[in-house]
Amino acid sequence: MAGGGAGSGEPITAINVTPLVDVCLVLVIIFMAVAPMAVTLGISVLETRPSNAEGKASADENVNVRIAADGSIAVNGRRTDGLTFQRALLEALARSKDRLVIVSADAANKVGLIVDVLDESRQAGAAKLALTRASEGG
Repeated sequence: MAGGGAGSGEPITAINVTPLVDVCLVLVIIFMAVAPMAVTLGISVLETRPSNAEGKASADENVNVRIAADGSIAVNGRRTDGLTFQRALLEALARSKDRLVIVSADAANKVGLIVDVLDESRQAGAAKLALTRASEGG
């Protein structure tokens, strides 16, 4: 009875792992095929570093969008609302040399509002986008 054949009456206790391995390999292949497409979607943002600022346009020529903790938005220091934001952004981008929009937001801001501002900036014609964390005092 060491063999434990089909007619021996004992239950089969061994687990066949071959189907499990097959399913896992198929899932790995699917994830490998889908991952590059998922990475390319989204908004590309410049990483701000001090070395990137050398030789570029001055900070006054860029468009600065400030999102306060209460959700209010200011473009180059002028407070706007949801209706006048895009017009103010278009006017500021027309005066900008590099068409760079720098979005600074408080840590308490919701991600959705920040993404909306980035999306509106891209639709208004911003060539470059940058994100910064707003200072506590300003």
